[in-house]
Amino acid sequence: MINFNGQILRNSENILNANNRALKYGDALFETLKVSNLSIQYLEDHYFRLMASMRMLRMEIPMNFTMEFFENELKKTFEACNLQSARLRITVFRKDGGLYNPTSSETDFIIEAAALKDETKEVYKLDLFKDYFIYSGLLSTIKTTNKLTNVLASIYASENNVHNCILLNEKKHIVEAINGNVFLVKGTTIKTPSISEGCVKGIVRKKIIEILQKHKEYTIEETEISPFEIQKADEVFITNSIVGIQPVTSYRKSTFKLTIAQELAKVLKT
Repeated sequence: MINFNGQILRNSENILNANNRALKYGDALFETLKVSNLSIQYLEDHYFRLMASMRMLRMEIPMNFTMEFFENELKKTFEACNLQSARLRITVFRKDGGLYNPTSSETDFIIEAAALKDETKEVYKLDLFKDYFIYSGLLSTIKTTNKLTNVLASIYASENNVHNCILLNEKKHIVEAINGNVFLVKGTTIKTPSISEGCVKGIVRKKIIEILQKHKEYTIEETEISPFEIQKADEVFITNSIVGIQPVTSYRKSTFKLTIAQELAKVLKT
């Protein structure tokens, strides 16, 4: 079952046509959320990120699209699918019409729910994707449906038997992983790419930074990071809203410890 503008429909229902702006121009945003035991995790953070992104793309936000409305529509969807724990995705796109210049800035939305699976892996191999780059501009920091670089990097990872890849920007600095933000640990210093590098403003990224800013033992830096620093790191881990923290066990010929990633994962769950 899916939720289209508040109406619960079967997955097989035809709700999109050839004039859909998400299909034609990638004129759309999305949020991926985790539901655990009927509780939507980081609901407020996801809501405010979506609102900020819609404003940035000059999408009209309906007056009724409050956080309570957002929460109710999400719950309606996973309850219609008889799920207590779920992976949710809401896609918001501008209504049909126009060429590059839309005829309206009003929006439609679709919410999908799928059974939640434990995606954390004990062995996790990482590589570097260098074929295409992510532009280090503000548009790269929001979750639009323009994700061709991520798609091609995923194909590269599959073809090369690794679990994930590091994506670079046009300055050949680290931006993020295919499906999350990336952190490098060296001694007591933990680095993550700054927002100005083009990384998505990840919800769990934000939580990890908040935890580390209060931690007496570690220093967190949001900065430019060269891919050469990966091989020198003690630990590398990836964050996203579904997995939380995924420790990386190896990158090419380098292997990593898991200590700090595992410690932070416990704190994140509390």
